[in-house]
Amino acid sequence: MTDKLSAIEQRYAETEEKLRQPETYNDAKLSAKLNRELKELAPVVAAFRELKRYQKQLADALELVSDPELRELAKDEIDSAKENISRVEEELKILLLPSDPNDSRNVIIEIRGGAGGDEAALFAHSLMRMYTMYAETRRWKTEVAYINETELGGLKEVSFIIEGDGAYSRLKFESGVHRVQRVPDTESSGRIHTSTVTVAVLPEMEELEFAINPQDLQIDTFRSSGAGGQHVNKTESAIRITHLPTGVVVECQDERSQHKNKDRAMKILTSRLYEAEQERQTAVNAAERKSQVGTGDRSERIRTYNFPQGRVTDHRIGLTLYKIEQILNGAALDEVIDALVMADQAAKLQSQGG
Repeated sequence: MTDKLSAIEQRYAETEEKLRQPETYNDAKLSAKLNRELKELAPVVAAFRELKRYQKQLADALELVSDPELRELAKDEIDSAKENISRVEEELKILLLPSDPNDSRNVIIEIRGGAGGDEAALFAHSLMRMYTMYAETRRWKTEVAYINETELGGLKEVSFIIEGDGAYSRLKFESGVHRVQRVPDTESSGRIHTSTVTVAVLPEMEELEFAINPQDLQIDTFRSSGAGGQHVNKTESAIRITHLPTGVVVECQDERSQHKNKDRAMKILTSRLYEAEQERQTAVNAAERKSQVGTGDRSERIRTYNFPQGRVTDHRIGLTLYKIEQILNGAALDEVIDALVMADQAAKLQSQGG
């Protein structure tokens, strides 16, 4: 492990030096790439330097053990150094796990009401609210790309982008079927209804990173639906892009600018096609797929929100929290995500024999 850490530290120093070069200032793309790399390496380098500091502390203390006057002090130093070395080594095991190259990206979240009609649509709205409020706690920016609302205030479908450092690393585990159990306001007998909502979380990809043949696209413009005053009736600013080979369709109508809607629709289309390709490749190795929390088949139920019991259960890791309101307000969602991240790390460590 020391050789690997030394190589990472050297790479970190080389990257720092490259960023100081005048030519880097004139190349925004290169500068951004190097800064991203530096940011990814920084936690590992900091931990490695901490480890070396404690190793030196241990070596110095071992030299003092033979001195009768300093023996007791040296023993305390040895115990402290060994404890810290063990702690940092465990941290480094986690830091050195294979990382998801998309973890630092923004995310596109798509929510669709499933079984349950109006009740599913209402819960789809609740989930969108949960993610947007969670984004606020992290100071992330949220932008709606497409929304299809029901008369009762629910959502048949919504697509929105969350921009923020590490957004995908936190929210990628939310992909799947979310089940809600509650008594609808319209239910006079007090009977509990079960409804489902599907959540898809995609890393935002740029067009240049995943090539799409322009000849494979059919681009249509149309008038936005919903609120918007006279503007809606006059301007065909909404965009619909169809990827002809796969039949994937993306609509964007939140912006009044046709250019902005087209740009956003292309990002979403690129991300969907990228994810489809990733799933195709991942499916080749079923064992690898099973070892990753949150990347399983979306047809599987991943979480249940039981309102009568005030309970939220994540079925992938057997976690149950009686904090349904706090979770749906975004305040306690981190408790669920932290547990999923830890389970993912534990699975990766186990697969490596760690």
